Amino acid sequence: MSETITPTVATARELACVAWRISTRSGNGSGNCVEAGPVLDGTGRVAVRHSHHPHGQVILYTRAEWEAFIAGAKDGEFDFHSD
Repeated sequence: MSETITPTVATARELACVAWRISTRSGNGSGNCVEAGPVLDGTGRVAVRHSHHPHGQVILYTRAEWEAFIAGAKDGEFDFHSD
């Protein structure tokens, strides 16, 4: 049975403490613009947003969740269109 997780809503103060980064692979103006950055509050959390909507929704991940995602991406687990 899967566990239901309630997302944490980021406060304006937390978002002001994010060191946003955009991938160099996003391209200029291509629409492939996802930004991520550490929340600089000592929790190790990582925030993710769409750079075309910087005041839109933000997803917060724990350090463990982010590290699991990055490891999976490096292993090709999210290469959905590689065929």
